[in-house]
Amino acid sequence: MTSTIYLGFLNGYSPSWAEDLAPRVSQAFSLPTQPIDLELDLDLYYAPERRQYHATLIIARLLRYLPELDSKIVGITSLDLFIPVLTFVFGQSQLDGAAALVSTHRLHSEFYGLPADIDLLFERTVKEVVHELGHAFGLVHCPDYLCVMKASTYVEDVDIKKASLCSECQATLIDRSGKPSHR
Repeated sequence: MTSTIYLGFLNGYSPSWAEDLAPRVSQAFSLPTQPIDLELDLDLYYAPERRQYHATLIIARLLRYLPELDSKIVGITSLDLFIPVLTFVFGQSQLDGAAALVSTHRLHSEFYGLPADIDLLFERTVKEVVHELGHAFGLVHCPDYLCVMKASTYVEDVDIKKASLCSECQATLIDRSGKPSHR
């Protein structure tokens, strides 16, 4: 049983909404959630030919910073992430594992030539963190377009879905953990 979810803000990344994230994540999983600051040498995971950072390798590194064996950790960064089979990812997670990673790089409205919208960035980040944690808790992608576990290829997909689990994913999470999750 997971004891705590740690939100690891990487290398001084401190958005204005950082303190508001933990309560939203805690609500989604009914678990204590604590922000922590982490310093990692991410240059080791930079791919100059892509001008992006390799998400899978960063997740492997995050595992070394797990404060407790029965906890989960989500790295949060503003760097652009990729995995070899995709052009980019908003985030990545170990399925039924302890670590996940989320990038706000492509969640910013400015990335798409639109005016800055801090509230929208925060909501998108909440959804992506909850989504990646869902994978860490063993959930797979959901066909329900409103469920937070719906796959998001484009930022519009993130905007459409809610920041909560559908009833089927919630039931699966309860079955796996024995602990209820709030919607």
